[in-house]
Amino acid sequence: MRMQRGFSLIELLAALTLLALLMTVAAPVSDLIKQRRQEAEMRQTLATVRTAIDAYKRATADGSIEKSIEQSGYPPDLNVLVEGVANKKDPSGAKLYFLRRLPPDPMCDSCDGKSPADSWETRSYDSSPESFSSGSDVFDIRSSSKKPGLNGVPYNEW
Repeated sequence: MRMQRGFSLIELLAALTLLALLMTVAAPVSDLIKQRRQEAEMRQTLATVRTAIDAYKRATADGSIEKSIEQSGYPPDLNVLVEGVANKKDPSGAKLYFLRRLPPDPMCDSCDGKSPADSWETRSYDSSPESFSSGSDVFDIRSSSKKPGLNGVPYNEW
């Protein structure tokens, strides 16, 4: 009797069928994992930037940042948080910095080529709670994506 080496055509087709079946199950799971990672990144980014905005407001309230009577005390734009502002209380004129870098909106689909500051929607202190509209300062930020998250809430409502 002669020994055969290799696989028969039926064995090869069965192995390929099982491999294709595993790939159809793995693809949606990998998409879900990617979306969860992006959502976690967005939650962290929103918390970080909102904390920096609040720190700027506190620094203005305690007199470290100069402001006029017409100003709300919130940063005029998101870039100020990175570029820094002069510390009025420091005689050497050092700057106060609130962020090392401004992260871009992780959920923004049409943000290729945009600066990180332009990827976010901003809300001014003067805008009403119902309307998220920009103005002379930055009171809050939100994602510019209207897609729903895994929890069913659109990203621009987080």
